[in-house]
Amino acid sequence: MTAPIEKVKCLIIGSGPAGYTAAIYAARANMNPVLYQGTQPGGQLTTTNEVENFPGYPDGITGPEMMIQLQQQAQRFGTDVRDGWVTKVDFSGPTHKVWVNDEKEIHCDTVIISTGASAKYLGLPSEQHYLKMGGGVSACAVCDGFFYRNQEVVIVGAGDSACEEAHYLSKLCKKVTMLVRSENFRASKIMEDRVRNTANIEILLNTETVEVLGDGQVVSGVMVSNNVTKEQREIPATGFFVAIGHKPNTDIFNRFLELDETGYIINVPGSSKTNVEGVFVAGDAADHVYRQAITAAGTGCMAALDAERYLASVEHLAHS
Repeated sequence: MTAPIEKVKCLIIGSGPAGYTAAIYAARANMNPVLYQGTQPGGQLTTTNEVENFPGYPDGITGPEMMIQLQQQAQRFGTDVRDGWVTKVDFSGPTHKVWVNDEKEIHCDTVIISTGASAKYLGLPSEQHYLKMGGGVSACAVCDGFFYRNQEVVIVGAGDSACEEAHYLSKLCKKVTMLVRSENFRASKIMEDRVRNTANIEILLNTETVEVLGDGQVVSGVMVSNNVTKEQREIPATGFFVAIGHKPNTDIFNRFLELDETGYIINVPGSSKTNVEGVFVAGDAADHVYRQAITAAGTGCMAALDAERYLASVEHLAHS
């Protein structure tokens, strides 16, 4: 027997700062939001030990703790927060259809997508170990650079964002060693020149990471290899930053929503609207520029307000 189809006024897909903020606003507007947490409840922030740059937390807060508080705030106003992740959607008709865990079918008046993006890592066991320990591996210089003031760090990457993060770190850290896998940067000339002209950034071309070194708890250095000469060397460092890009978690939407070449959802400028009426996007699923908790939360608010206005206009048409 097939499970009955559930009808939902506002479905929120994803549970980072964007999803929970959208839920807070939608719940307060009597939209009875249902939120599915997805495969990583709390999103990327759950891998962040200390959040010090979110307004309202003068002493800082851990990422997981902040997500628990946001969830509680959303639930206080009546958000139905559920485990499970959306495996399929159909936005081709007037009813937005969504399937959870391949079995449950939900028909939604509005959908807010806040599925976020996942940082790409090298995938080395040592890198993953120290990432989990919170002991020196990060994919966000703006989030975590502050903890490495006056220390030596290594950053991996060759694109514009890697250059931007290296330059950001150079203002905080004693020394930044930048590892570029090939003999050329992928970054624009202006960004490349900026790092080349920064005194405390050392650039190592044709260089790959072999292993992140440490005492099991915190990072103490990086073993690298020159892929031309095969020569290996150890670079002392307390921080290892990975800036090789992000992948937005948007694959299930690509048949219905306009995405850019990387997979970010394209929104109508100045709004959270997508190319499908009644479907909105918030947070890092559409933002490849700022990628901060506070900007994600801001767009979550926008998405809920846009969804509320959309529902009001649809109901107005139905009654007129």
